[in-house]
Amino acid sequence: MKKIVATLLLLTISTYLPAQNKPQDARAKLEAARIALITERLNLTPEQAEKFWPIYNEYAERRRTIQQQFRQSQRGVDMKNMSEEQSRKMMQARMEAKQKQLDLEKKYSDRLMNVINTRQLMALKKAEDDFRAMIIRRLEQRRQQQMQRQKMMMERERRLQQGNN
Repeated sequence: MKKIVATLLLLTISTYLPAQNKPQDARAKLEAARIALITERLNLTPEQAEKFWPIYNEYAERRRTIQQQFRQSQRGVDMKNMSEEQSRKMMQARMEAKQKQLDLEKKYSDRLMNVINTRQLMALKKAEDDFRAMIIRRLEQRRQQQMQRQKMMMERERRLQQGNN
């Protein structure tokens, strides 16, 4: 069962990466992979899953909102040429965002522990971290492959130009 879920997860992520021109599809595939990983890692019963996912989805949406608010506060700021006052404000905004995330995590951890046990909650945190690391790793691999292809194309062009001269 674990091998099937892992295979499904990798296939889903693999199909996400090339589909960058369709952000809705990519987001849906990523979300499906995340759900598969969390469900497998937590070993949720059907009864737990029915109660778990609405709470978790609400938590994830609120966490996303906090992250978006912080990112939006950074837009248009030239990090290299900030004044000391701007740097101080940016640091304060960062600390406030982190505190909001911590408060949110505490609140939802309490709610989730009414549905899942503490071991499952710890497994959830690990699954989230593992999923994030896996996505970053896959994106890095994709970037390296693109750089390699670009390098090969440049080398071909160089050879063609040398052959024409």
